[in-house]
Amino acid sequence: MTKIVYITNGVSGPGGLERVLSIKTSYFADAMQYDVHIIALNNDSSDLFYNFSKAITFHNVKATGNPLSYLKQYRKGIKQALNALQPDVVCVCDDGLKGLLLPYIVGKPFPMVYERHASKNIEIKSDNYSFLNSLKNRLKFRLMDLGAAKYDTFVVLTHGNTKEWHLKNIQVIPNPLSFFPAHEELSKLTNKKVLAVGNHGYQKGYDRLLQSWKLVNNKHPDWMLEIYGKIDAEEKHKKLAKELGVSHSVIIHPPIKNIADKYQEASIYVMPSRSEGFGMVLIEAMAYGVPCISFDCPSGPKDIITNEKDGYLIENGEIKVFASKICELIENNDLRVEMGKNARLKAEKYLLKNIIPLWEELFQKLKQD
Repeated sequence: MTKIVYITNGVSGPGGLERVLSIKTSYFADAMQYDVHIIALNNDSSDLFYNFSKAITFHNVKATGNPLSYLKQYRKGIKQALNALQPDVVCVCDDGLKGLLLPYIVGKPFPMVYERHASKNIEIKSDNYSFLNSLKNRLKFRLMDLGAAKYDTFVVLTHGNTKEWHLKNIQVIPNPLSFFPAHEELSKLTNKKVLAVGNHGYQKGYDRLLQSWKLVNNKHPDWMLEIYGKIDAEEKHKKLAKELGVSHSVIIHPPIKNIADKYQEASIYVMPSRSEGFGMVLIEAMAYGVPCISFDCPSGPKDIITNEKDGYLIENGEIKVFASKICELIENNDLRVEMGKNARLKAEKYLLKNIIPLWEELFQKLKQD
């Protein structure tokens, strides 16, 4: 039996990484009979947002205190767990610097794979990019490259992601779909709803979406924009919607477990992100036959959307063009339906049966090396 250990920051949250992890690890444990273990940091696995297989064993590593104490506890906890488990392959799903440097922190007694779920641009936190921040990021990127090269295989989600890394050990394996609804469950594309899903962080670009929506709302005041995702403490996007005079047509919701229902209700999906590692929400919306509009940000949407066939790719930051394409799909029902059909076909590429064999091949290769 193949034994796989995943190391991640957490498993209980509503984020995209946790969602993908629940899909893959559950399939490995249930359908492929792998012995799957997940080591999480300061994380209680008794209250999970997503459903994980009951066959998976969870391990919690506690690390607190000042940075030195934290790192010592982290190193000790991970090493003890790995020594006890003796896995065939270790998969690290931690987009932070410590995850990338893990082979240096704990050594490499077992084959190690790193799964990168974010673009390097996630390190950019503001439009005001100072020289000092630029210098810090260059240093951080150098350390990230150093850690990445130490892994046996460095997995990214799109071909666009490969351009961010200068590595010989890189491989592209996209995220798999968690669902593929029957034809009768597809969106009818008749509801006057535009949907966006994701947390309210800087990289998700909801400030840009709301500016676009103001232009859309001027022309189509009967349409609604619904946003689902973890809301920031300041509720800055609720405030921005009010400032822009569109709060009456924008509904901001916290995360929900059954987001599939919302894809089914939507007629257009929008992704205003400044950067993405992949764009799981795009393929999920497409699975429901919903056409997508996204900024051509680094580095996921270009791999997923075929411009003007199953959606629109807009030059990154072109807010007026983004709004005009939303209006185009609102105003042209036939176009919306045609793009929706093409989107559904595109989504088939990401079915579990097409993605899991790529992982199985990699794991077996690493076991044999």
